[in-house]
Amino acid sequence: MAETFDHGGGVRSVRVPIPDNPLGHTLVYVVDTDRGPVLVDTGWDDPGAWDTLAAGLADCGTAVREVYGVVVTHHHPDHHGLSARVREVSGAWVALHAADAAIVRRTREGRPEQWFAYMADKLAAAGAPEEHVAPLRSARGRTLPGLSPALPDREIVPGKLLDLPGRRLRAVWTPGHTPGHVCLHLEEEHPARLPGRGRLFSGDHLLPGVTPHIGLYEDPGDATVTDPLGDYLDSLERVARLVPAEVLPAHQHAFTDAPGRVRALLDHHERRLTGLLALLAEPLTPWRLAERMEWNRPWGDIPYGSRNIAVSEAESHLRRLVKLGRAEPVPGSEPVAYVAV
Repeated sequence: MAETFDHGGGVRSVRVPIPDNPLGHTLVYVVDTDRGPVLVDTGWDDPGAWDTLAAGLADCGTAVREVYGVVVTHHHPDHHGLSARVREVSGAWVALHAADAAIVRRTREGRPEQWFAYMADKLAAAGAPEEHVAPLRSARGRTLPGLSPALPDREIVPGKLLDLPGRRLRAVWTPGHTPGHVCLHLEEEHPARLPGRGRLFSGDHLLPGVTPHIGLYEDPGDATVTDPLGDYLDSLERVARLVPAEVLPAHQHAFTDAPGRVRALLDHHERRLTGLLALLAEPLTPWRLAERMEWNRPWGDIPYGSRNIAVSEAESHLRRLVKLGRAEPVPGSEPVAYVAV
């Protein structure tokens, strides 16, 4: 049975389950427009998730076939996964930022074994032990979720209003969690007249009780050294300046005081960077650094796939420290180790 919530002012949400994930669900928002409902995200591509989304739309007084458009905050499968099926049933357009649309195209064109080989090389370069890398080198025939995501019909252009007849929904580019992540600012008075400027669909950029993963922007064909954490911190400040009356995130629950939450996240990352500098008093590879970082459980209890994510996050913090001139690679180290300056 679907869990839905009426946020007022022609906005409702449906809790769409994410299988085997501690986040539990994605909040799919249903926004009324003069041309029919528009969805903000769609949820994971899973039969149970699809049934929940369909039931939730029925609870909202509509149906999948009535959907006019889908606005995707970012390309991750718990947000974009059901977009293709919604479009197939309804004929709806699907909109995504160009940077994440490029990832979708690359994902569709690549083969799983290419991705496994790339990840194996990346982890070896980060100092991962051979017993961790070996399963990726022999992972032929395996599949990954989200390898056939929907190609978008429309591009979300930062600063522009989206095609929601009768509504004012403006795109705010917030890279960090992904290179093309967007928040969506509903520039309308809050239905309960809360102080602030409208409401913000924040995707994974701003969550009330979770710090979103900031890893590397992985592109096997691009050697550009990106700074995802720097992008994220800049994006946080951009969102705080909007001063929305309420934030409608993709996980957990709606909340107020976006500037306060932004300050807490900025403080968290500054503390983490400071803590990493203390660890980097001795040279460490990204893998060894990840082993020593604080996570929500001891390193020995972190599952295999989550360790890959943890190393990616360690690398994103290292890149930030190097860019700030607070750490540097050790010349001649192989795999490359880093040390505080």
